Amino acid sequence: MSGNKTGGNTGLGILVGAMLVLVAGIAYYLFTGGDVPPIGDEPEIQIDLPDN
Repeated sequence: MSGNKTGGNTGLGILVGAMLVLVAGIAYYLFTGGDVPPIGDEPEIQIDLPDN
């Protein structure tokens, strides 16, 4: 009886995939100059305080 193991490298594959996504995210961040693009229009908030 041979003890064939299948899926022994699943954890390694997940780890490599997560590292790949992380490196791609950092590369995109650096490529865009470190600025996160705005998501939609930002609301303009104006607060008027009384002069005392």
